[in-house]
Amino acid sequence: MEPLIQPILETDAVRLRPFAAKDAALIRDASVDALIPSITSVPAHGTEDEILAFIGRQHDRLRLRTGYSFAIADAHSDVAMGQIGLWLRDADRGRVSIGYWVGSRHRRHGIASAALAAISDWGLTLPGVHRVELYVEPANEGSWRVAERCGFLREGLLRGWQEIASRRRDTYMYSRLE
Repeated sequence: MEPLIQPILETDAVRLRPFAAKDAALIRDASVDALIPSITSVPAHGTEDEILAFIGRQHDRLRLRTGYSFAIADAHSDVAMGQIGLWLRDADRGRVSIGYWVGSRHRRHGIASAALAAISDWGLTLPGVHRVELYVEPANEGSWRVAERCGFLREGLLRGWQEIASRRRDTYMYSRLE
């Protein structure tokens, strides 16, 4: 099968683009964040090799056809500020999921909202996709507020849904329909 082709999605605030080696500083910062490594594949306290391997894995997702991983970059400077991905595990059932994180010094500036709106709008144009989902820990109020600002509706609480930091955690389920 042919690999997926990753578009570049642009808004006035952000550019969603493939990760590049120049984004290593962002990944390094994220690797020492209190939460990001426990809920993503960012290596905790990553070495240079582990950080570059993380970037490589983001490109592998296209080859493996498992999804699209975007660096969230500033629309003007192209400096990476976070990551957002659209995952295709259930695309054959008409639904995809989204996950995102923003580096600690870039939070509370509307970056996650701009990125989530852009990737959700795009995801709902993919053939056969009618539902976009995301999962957020109840304690992560900033993240679920971003989801609600972008038109996602909370559908419920999934008890013990995800293992985070070696503990089963509850997760809110959100969705947005076409």
